[in-house]
Amino acid sequence: QVQLVESGGGLVQPGGSLRLSCAASGFTFSSYAMSWYRQAPGKERDRVAVIGSTGGSTSYAESVKGRFTISRDNAKNTVYLQMNSLKPEDTGVYYCKAPVGNWGQGTQVTVSS
Repeated sequence: QVQLVESGGGLVQPGGSLRLSCAASGFTFSSYAMSWYRQAPGKERDRVAVIGSTGGSTSYAESVKGRFTISRDNAKNTVYLQMNSLKPEDTGVYYCKAPVGNWGQGTQVTVSS
């Protein structure tokens, strides 16, 4: 069965950086695009970044363009989200998602001074 395990979240000050990881198993990882979503307190879960199956194309939500970078390593079945210049409004639970399988537990990111 599909499993997605997010890690790397934590508490960081505004302007800081974090690198999230998502370890995938239970499907042919290299055949699928992968996405990162986040859910801020009191808001719906929204997609913030997507990467094509080979890593050759990426797309970002307007709110994170220029600050976040999505990447993947198909040999490791892992997708990453590098987050720089973090803002308090980036606070939330971050999830990775394949076109198959369910949501995982996510990883909490808190940006606060």
